[in-house]
Amino acid sequence: MSSAGDSKLTVGDTHRFGSHHVTRDEIISFATLYDPQPFHLSEEAAAASPFGRLAASGWHTCAMMMGMLVREGPPVVDVERGGIGLGADGLRWMKPVYADDVLSCETTVVSKEPFAKLPGMSKVAFQIRVFNQHGEQVMETRLLGLSPD
Repeated sequence: MSSAGDSKLTVGDTHRFGSHHVTRDEIISFATLYDPQPFHLSEEAAAASPFGRLAASGWHTCAMMMGMLVREGPPVVDVERGGIGLGADGLRWMKPVYADDVLSCETTVVSKEPFAKLPGMSKVAFQIRVFNQHGEQVMETRLLGLSPD
């Protein structure tokens, strides 16, 4: 898990991290709860869709990215105080995520400035990219949040 003491974040820093194996059961479980579209729930329905096979929800891809970021990413989350998200811009899903894909992430710090309301915290913008096991980019977004100095 990342912690505030690991290192300082600097504009331009790029980190590659994470390894999440996506399973069929995980895709269906997430979709059942949060995005119950047929091509996320049934292999038969997915076969008749533009995906051609069972595909993870884009929102599931976001959730997997967040899990990797908190557990394995750069020190953006203070495990004692928690991270504070301020928003996301430019969310894009470039390719479907399928069962048996293995996802990883890359973050780049694009801006950092002190946050006067909370001493010891900075407002940081990260460009985050998610890749499958073939090195193909499947998602990207720019996250804005508060991170320990």
